[in-house]
Amino acid sequence: MSKRDYYEVLGVPKNASTEELKKAYRKLARKYHPDVNPGDKNAENQFKEVKEAYDVLGDADKRARYDQFGHAATDGNGFGGFGAGAEDMGGFGDIFDMFFGGGFGGGRGQRQGPQQGADLKTEMEITFEEAAFGVEEKIRVPRLETCQRCGGSGAQPGTHSETCSVCKGAGQVRVNQKTPFGMFQTVKTCQNCHGEGTIITSPCSECGGQGRVRKERKIEVKIPAGVDTGSRLRVAAAGESGLNGGPPGDLYVFIKVKPHKDFKRNGNDVIYEQPITFAQATLGCNLDVPTLDGKITFTIPEGTQSGTTFRLKGKGIPRLQGYGRGDQHVKVELVTPTSLTDKQKELLREFDNTCTQENHQVKGKSFFKKVKDAFMG
Repeated sequence: MSKRDYYEVLGVPKNASTEELKKAYRKLARKYHPDVNPGDKNAENQFKEVKEAYDVLGDADKRARYDQFGHAATDGNGFGGFGAGAEDMGGFGDIFDMFFGGGFGGGRGQRQGPQQGADLKTEMEITFEEAAFGVEEKIRVPRLETCQRCGGSGAQPGTHSETCSVCKGAGQVRVNQKTPFGMFQTVKTCQNCHGEGTIITSPCSECGGQGRVRKERKIEVKIPAGVDTGSRLRVAAAGESGLNGGPPGDLYVFIKVKPHKDFKRNGNDVIYEQPITFAQATLGCNLDVPTLDGKITFTIPEGTQSGTTFRLKGKGIPRLQGYGRGDQHVKVELVTPTSLTDKQKELLREFDNTCTQENHQVKGKSFFKKVKDAFMG
C-alpha cells in the first residue's frame, strides 16, 4: 500500500512554515491520540501516520531530503533512511548529525526550559513641553500574556499534561546507528513531544494549548524631563510573557517630539527668534518674550542690530538625568516695513538727512541707505 504525501497527511501546503507544521501536527495528534480514542484502531493508525509525517517534515534536514526524493528518502533504499527504529542503517546525513550534533537538522536539542518572553517596541509622540518637563502617559500595547484559564500550562482546567511515553519525560531519546565508521549513539529531541517531555491531551479552550493569549493592555509610561526625538525608554517586564515559567520581556518606547511653533531645540538650549521694529531696535524697548515657563519681560537695549542674540540663563531644557537646565537664546530680527505712505517716506528722508555717518554706519553702508535702496529705488 502506497503512502500518502506527508504534506497531505498534515493538511498543509508544501511551503508551510515550521510553526504551521507544528500547529497542524498538534491539532491532528490531539484528535487521533490513542488516549482520546481508546480501542479505535482507525484513529490509532491515523495517529501513527500523522506522527510519521511530522517526524519527517518537522526536521529541516529530513524535510529537504523528502522534498527531493519523496518517500524513497525514508525507506532505507540508500537515500539516507531515517526511520524511527532503535537501530538504523543511516546515510551520510545522519553521520553529520552524529559528529555535529544535528546542526544540519534544525530542531534537535535539549528539552526546552524556561524562556524569556519577547521584547516589544513602540513609538510615542509627545509635545515639545512634555519632552522638556516630562509626562506620564498610558499607551495601548498588544502582547502575548499567560493564559489565565490554564495558568500557562496549555491544559484544560481539571486536566493536566501527561508524561511522554517515548522519552519518559526527558525530552530526548538515544538512538544507536550503524555507519561505515562503526556504531554510534546519538541523543536527539523526542519527536513525539518535540522536546517538551509532556503531551497535552486536553488543550485549554481559551489558548488552544499554547499557554498564552493575545491581549491589549494599557501600560503607564513615565517620560523623564529632557528627552528628545530618538530617546529610548525601557519599561521592565512590560513585554510578552515567558514560556515554561520564564520571565516576561521588556517594552521599549521610542520618543518622537512634535515641532513647536515658536521654539527650536539645540541640545539643552532653546532658540527663539523675536521680531522687532526699526523704532524698537533704535530706541530700545521692553518686550514680553515667551519661554517654557511662560512670558517674561525682556529689555532690548537701544541701538540693537538685527541678528543680535541675547541669552536667558536657565530658561532652556532640563538636563536628562542631570542637574540644572540649558539656556534660552533670543535672536532679534529687524522687520523692515513695507508699503510705506508718502508721508512715512518723507519722514524717513528727513530723519536720514539729520543723521551723521556715525549714527548708522553698518559695514560701510548706511542703514537708511539700505532702506531707501530697497523701498524707494
